[in-house]
Amino acid sequence: MHFQKVSLLGVGLLGGSIGLALKKRKLAARIEGFVRRDASIAECESLGVVDRASRDLATVVKDADLVILCTPLAQMRELTAQFTPHLKRGALVTDVGSVKASVVAELEGPVANAGGIFIGSHPMAGSEAAGPKAARADLFEGAACVLTPNARSTPAALKQLDEFWSALGARTLRLSPEIHDDLVARCSHLPHVVAAELANYVLSPAHPKEQALLCANGFRDTTRIASGSTEMWRDIALANRTKLARVLGVFIEDLQELQLALERGDARAIEEFFETAKVRRDAWVDGGKSPE
Repeated sequence: MHFQKVSLLGVGLLGGSIGLALKKRKLAARIEGFVRRDASIAECESLGVVDRASRDLATVVKDADLVILCTPLAQMRELTAQFTPHLKRGALVTDVGSVKASVVAELEGPVANAGGIFIGSHPMAGSEAAGPKAARADLFEGAACVLTPNARSTPAALKQLDEFWSALGARTLRLSPEIHDDLVARCSHLPHVVAAELANYVLSPAHPKEQALLCANGFRDTTRIASGSTEMWRDIALANRTKLARVLGVFIEDLQELQLALERGDARAIEEFFETAKVRRDAWVDGGKSPE
């Protein structure tokens, strides 16, 4: 697989990592990146994440075989409206967003009307770090990447997108946008909410100053993702708010059961709570399926 030109719309952690991975594997003759600030042009080019960075969206997209939206979710619709007049006919367009139903609904039509093909992607890879300086060529190696085709997706385009992510080292799977959003609400979006609330609550200035001094590695590890981009996570929470609110409700109910067990001093229920978690996580880490 080889592209003559790949356009990255947004060159942060994910966009920059795609650029580095493409270069490492020699999968594109040219990689261009769209950025919003003049300072980002020199930064991206000096880091080598793209061959050329520019604030001129039309120039970046022109003649691209593959266009990848790597911006926060709330920016994608407007950006698509701006670049589709300059899209090469037959070009493949995808994204790296953490929510798929709304993205596919908003972007597929405009891209198709411009003669391109849009299929959603979501590489399950990232970091709390942001910006092109955090980019890594190996970010996608071994990571799951969900493709969300529908009835309008052509087999040839889907095959090409599958081969693209596989070439970057990802393990691809295909899900409907709706099922994807339901699953990530539990395994990705809910954990971020939990990490954020732990940071909000435990590090609140309402507590004694000694509180933060007692926060050690367990707290650091559990809250690591709370340091992620607030703009990105605001957009994710809003875009998947119905499913996230539902799973958050179930999570709260489970915590309330533990709360009742603590109030009753129910040692058996408390031990079962921790034991079930240990067994399921250990099975997941070992590569098996979580027991019922």
